[in-house]
Amino acid sequence: MTKRRRLSEARQTQILQAAVEVIRERGLCETRISDIADRAGTSSALVIYYFQSKDRLLGEALAFSEERFYEETARELQGITSARDQLVRLIQLSCSPGPDARQNWMDEWMLWLDLWARAPRDPDVARDRELLDRRWREAITDIVQAGQQSGEFRQVDAEDFALRLAVTIDGLAIQVVLGDPDVTTDLMEAICLRMAGTELGFDASSGLGSRQQSKGGGVSRSGRASHVAKAAGKSR
Repeated sequence: MTKRRRLSEARQTQILQAAVEVIRERGLCETRISDIADRAGTSSALVIYYFQSKDRLLGEALAFSEERFYEETARELQGITSARDQLVRLIQLSCSPGPDARQNWMDEWMLWLDLWARAPRDPDVARDRELLDRRWREAITDIVQAGQQSGEFRQVDAEDFALRLAVTIDGLAIQVVLGDPDVTTDLMEAICLRMAGTELGFDASSGLGSRQQSKGGGVSRSGRASHVAKAAGKSR
């Protein structure tokens, strides 16, 4: 059997970025492989050769978007020394990215909606969903445990807290993406900060003082390069 050639990093990035954009605009069901190929400036045959199916491309596109989030969040957190401020900033980036990053934020959440819809019927998509969700919760857990060791957070079950914060962000983000007029990104952020502050025992009302703005790509959850807390000290 002929070994499948490796796709160049530049070409892979082009195809995955195109997939993010097209799936976000049309939804997975209405997206054709040819649409993604046209947006990427390549052939449908090449996309099918390397990614095999739309479902597989969806999983790869979301993982690509997540990695972008981790890289940018790691840069944001490198200059933040306290676990409290790292957690606050992580919540801010996940909930309310600022005008420069809003489109990427929406792009990734639209991918998540497609992933969630297909996961119950597709074992491969379900596996992708589980891995990405677990990674995100572990990122939150790492920051909480660091804060407990430094005395910034009270002693709660860090994994349990991470699970509840993650699902709170997910649920509120769905309402934001659906355009619920009662659920804005500002409200989403306020709810998550209040939850974190109440449970971990810190004042979240002041945020980070002067709020920073993310300058690029996707925020949301998942991308969220190993874990965000660990990535902050390294070069998702």
